[in-house]
Order: sequence, then structure tokens, then C-alpha cells
Amino acid sequence: MASESFTVVPVAHVVGGRVEVGDDFWGGNRSIIRIDPEQFGEGAVVGLDAFSHIEVVFSFHLTDRTDLHPEPRRPRNNPDWPLGGIFAHRNMRRQNWLGVSRCRLLKVDGLDLHVEELDAVDGTPVLDIKPWFSAMGVRGEVREPAWPSEMLAEYYATPED
Repeated sequence: MASESFTVVPVAHVVGGRVEVGDDFWGGNRSIIRIDPEQFGEGAVVGLDAFSHIEVVFSFHLTDRTDLHPEPRRPRNNPDWPLGGIFAHRNMRRQNWLGVSRCRLLKVDGLDLHVEELDAVDGTPVLDIKPWFSAMGVRGEVREPAWPSEMLAEYYATPED
């Protein structure tokens, strides 16, 4: 297979919200996705306010690039959970350092998208923004092991919980 590369230019950046990366307690986290006004005018967000949720593709820009683990490992190093390869995890240790998050869109204010429960920190480069279409969600029966639900039990909890 031929190796390909491409350049991705951020379309926006996260402003506010959490400043430190963490595994849990993203519930209630509010931030703004500030779209780059040098690339886009307000026409780029026309109609977006009709959606309750958006899907955000972003760069794990604070991750140590030498901390890549393609070999199987246990989620959060928990010995109770099974080994899984890099593509059986959703963490930041990825070849292209890309994250995908679905969050609530609270308000569109010019080129500022006010969001809640975006699991990206202040300053994160946003590579793409898409409205969430429920028709594009999962189809058919969902199959997954128990460990993701156990691991993520407090992911969207609020820090006060």
C-alpha cells in the first residue's frame, strides 16, 4: 500500500472550557468553537442553528507525539479490561492524532458556536464541523464489550457529581 499524506488546515479553535486534558468529568463543560473569520464568513453557519448536536473533528494537539502505542494494551492500563490494539481504542494515542466528538450545540453567535460536552480543551485546533444527522447514526444492532461502558461511566459526569 502506497503511503499518502495530506495537509489539514484548522477551520476553528476551541475557546474556553477545560484547559487540562482528562479522562472523565466532561459533563457541563461549556466552550466555544470559534470559526476562523479569515477563511469563512457568517454564511458558513447558516442553518446550523437548526441542529441540536454537531460532530467535531479535532487535533489532539497537546499529546506527546512519541507516546504512540500501536501494540495491544489495556484501556487506561486497567488489568481487569482486555488487551486491544490501537484501532480498538478511542484515545489520543493515534497515528494521525485525530479526535471525533459529538456535542450539544447551544447557540450560534456569528462565527462562534457555543457548545456543551465537547471533550476538547481550550486552544484545540478544530479540523471540521458537521451537523449531527440522526439518520446517519448507527443502524442495526450495536455490539460492544462491557468495558467501554464501565470505563466511561463518569466521562460525561459533572465534576461535582
